[in-house]
Amino acid sequence: MGSGLVFRGVGRYPLLLGALLFAAVLALLLGGCSSTEETTEDIYGADGSKLSESDLHGGSGSSLDQYRRGTLGDSQGPLDDVYFDYDSADLSMDAREILNLNSEWLRANPSAKIEIEGHTDSRGTVEYNLGLGARRANSVRDYLLTLGISGERMTTISYGKELPLCQEESEGCWQRNRRAHLAVLS
Repeated sequence: MGSGLVFRGVGRYPLLLGALLFAAVLALLLGGCSSTEETTEDIYGADGSKLSESDLHGGSGSSLDQYRRGTLGDSQGPLDDVYFDYDSADLSMDAREILNLNSEWLRANPSAKIEIEGHTDSRGTVEYNLGLGARRANSVRDYLLTLGISGERMTTISYGKELPLCQEESEGCWQRNRRAHLAVLS
């Protein structure tokens, strides 16, 4: 006569099975509990008008979201893209001026978070262009940091040559694709 529950096929480890079962149930119960709060601060466009969720996400959003919707390049959003010279991640004076304006919008909308996407033209290998896109995104992020924009508000990603705005093999098209896109996430 023994005490405790006996499970067939478990042998000498009924407590271990019970502990594992308890841990699994506890994990499921606690997994549904979240203490994060959503921010409800308003976000405004460059012209001072309040932006709606569709303005932020449906109107622009990430290049990948636009690509999935079939609207890649159709709309910009409140922040302007910056463009790069061939095989370079250096910010031109024009790019710095655009980022200065973008930083003004970011300061006026302190709850906004952005994703900085690095893009390249179609020349070069996938691997090389992913690295170049990452360097471009980081170059933009680093410059915005010097302007006082918190790094906690920015993420970076490289799409390399995978999400081109233009498909032609011409200098004009390649130049449009060599960019950093700043997508407002929230």
